Amino acid sequence: MPSLVLASTSRYRRELLARLGLPFEAVSPACDEEALKDPALEPRELAQLLARAKATSVAFRFPDAYVLGADQLVEIDGQVLGKPGDAQTALEQLERLAGKSHRIITAFALIAPDGSCEEHLDVHVLHMRALSAAELGRYVSADSPIDCAGSYKIESRAMSLFERIEGADFTAIIGLPLIALTDKLRGHGFEVP
Repeated sequence: MPSLVLASTSRYRRELLARLGLPFEAVSPACDEEALKDPALEPRELAQLLARAKATSVAFRFPDAYVLGADQLVEIDGQVLGKPGDAQTALEQLERLAGKSHRIITAFALIAPDGSCEEHLDVHVLHMRALSAAELGRYVSADSPIDCAGSYKIESRAMSLFERIEGADFTAIIGLPLIALTDKLRGHGFEVP
């Protein structure tokens, strides 16, 4: 079976990829994400560019492996929301999202040993309930979503924040669309159960 490298140190992506039961190595990508964030790019283009850049930054170190890079961002009204980094910024992001719809865009790029690259883009539309500042503050205190784009952990307590979610693969919201990834990996000889 081919070898697989995840160009990410995200615990969320590591946990998701581990669900497939395949051996893999997780390696920190060596790309400057901030330098690549061109405001002229559409959010979908930006997510795909960042996923590809992460995979590319690791691929040369593992020439015989398949290298997987991924990126995720939250977009509302054409503006990208990143990881908040602190509780106050998380609360501000959630106040902006409350009572509205936004998109979570998850991209991955899979670079093969021959240098070819397959890409996938997943977009979910999430409809957040209208919530008070006190409710949002309780959520931030309980889940501490400071390392998550959009300031929520959907796999934890954040489900209570939403009225509905539209999309094809729930794992994409967490950070890696496993349905599409499984198809790609099977096509390259990976024995996914």
